Amino acid sequence: MKIILLGTAYPFRGGLAAYNERLMREFQKEGHDVEIVTFTLQYPGFLFPGETQYADWEAPKDILIKKKLNSVNPLNWIKTAKYIKKQKPDILIIKYWLPFMGPAFGTVAKIVKRNKYTRIVSILDNIIPHEHRVGDKLFSKYFVSAVDAFVGMSKSVLDDLNQFTIKKPRAFNPHPLFDNFGDIIDKKEAADFLNLDFDKKYLLFFGLIRDYKGLDLLLEAMADVRIKEKNIQLIVAGEFYSDAQPYLDLINKYELQDNIILHDKFIPDPEVKYYFSIADLVVQPYKSATQSGVTQIAYQFEKPMIVTNVGGLSEIVPDNKVGFVVDVNPTAIADAICLFFDENKATAFQPFIKQEKEKYSWSRMTETILSLVKKIKQ
Repeated sequence: MKIILLGTAYPFRGGLAAYNERLMREFQKEGHDVEIVTFTLQYPGFLFPGETQYADWEAPKDILIKKKLNSVNPLNWIKTAKYIKKQKPDILIIKYWLPFMGPAFGTVAKIVKRNKYTRIVSILDNIIPHEHRVGDKLFSKYFVSAVDAFVGMSKSVLDDLNQFTIKKPRAFNPHPLFDNFGDIIDKKEAADFLNLDFDKKYLLFFGLIRDYKGLDLLLEAMADVRIKEKNIQLIVAGEFYSDAQPYLDLINKYELQDNIILHDKFIPDPEVKYYFSIADLVVQPYKSATQSGVTQIAYQFEKPMIVTNVGGLSEIVPDNKVGFVVDVNPTAIADAICLFFDENKATAFQPFIKQEKEKYSWSRMTETILSLVKKIKQ
């Protein structure tokens, strides 16, 4: 088949780009003709909260990526759509994570469908965002009307989809493993690279820092006297996409300077393996969620997790088998951290992590997409 994916890819960085490139490599490995159509402009500068949207490493050489779409230029949407329509791909895949993209993606999809050949499948990260803005529902409604079928990476996002359509084909397929960041390395090698003490216990909070991700709850948990006595270190690895000052104030308030290692920057893909290889435990103290790519990086590096009981996180992290599912409050998070180290749960969780890891193959995702395509009526 000819398969085109419309969405984030190199030269843009981040989890979306990594996901899209990895998915298309899987289709390519299976013998399909693949191409990614990415942005010329993804976000206008004033809307982007980080330092840069762009990767500072070399472009992939094994996959075709073309820069076409300007997210805020309607004339460009038409031009991009005509380019894709003319190619007559069997499938157009659109990964949807933010209603802001609804008008651009929806317009492209509507025009491409006029060739009466291409089937359009959307992989949904979110359809109702964590941080609400005016126009969210209207933009998502417009986008959904242009799509033939949907893959939800959590059951909660498929429930949200019911607000927009109940008739179109859909399937649940959890986020596959993020295996493109490499393999587990020796903890000593990771410690040397990060200039950290090999002998200490490390928690890891990883990824872009937004308020809904609950870093404030984890910092309050770190103030628990039991955790301070164990001299557990928390590595915060990610760029602030919200105001950093409230978090810095918490560190000062609870005198956590000696227990928090703050790497407040975007972590380049080649360095991800060092952060996960040194961690004893990955903590996701989210206040709201659908699913998270961080969970699948943790599985790739066979790390136990603490997640809060929100959205689809508990679907992916079986409680007391690969980690703990806890309530959304600092005490519950602190209790789980202490239990993990006091009872040496790392040893008990390891076989279950290896077993659970096997569920999240990329071939399962491609199979889900292809099976959905067969249900689409032209």
